[in-house]
Amino acid sequence: MEESSTRNNVDVYTNIIKAGKRTYFFDVKLTKSGEKYLTITESKRRYDEEQDKFIYEKHKIFLYREDFENFIHGLSGAVAFIDADNKGLDAELSAAGASNSSDLSAEDFGL
Repeated sequence: MEESSTRNNVDVYTNIIKAGKRTYFFDVKLTKSGEKYLTITESKRRYDEEQDKFIYEKHKIFLYREDFENFIHGLSGAVAFIDADNKGLDAELSAAGASNSSDLSAEDFGL
C-alpha cells in the first residue's frame, strides 16, 4: 500500500547520472503533508531470456530528512575506506611492477 501512496507524491527535483550499464536517479519528492524526501533509484538494463526482451531492473532507496545526516556519514565513511584501500593497492601494484588498473578497459572484461 505504501508503494501506491508514493506514486501520488510530487517530484520537485530530478538528477540523472549515467554510469556504464547503470543509471542512477536522484529524485526529491513531496509527501502529501509537504515534507521533502529523497529517492535514489538504480536502473540496470538486462536481457531476459524467458521474455525474449530487454527489461530494466530497478532498486530504490527512500531517504527521509531525519536520516540524511546518518546516511551521509555512512556513505562518506565507506567512500573514504575505498579510497584509502585503493591507494594502498596502487602502491602495492607499483612496487610489484604490475600494471595500473587504469590500463584496463571494459572490453578487457567483456563489457
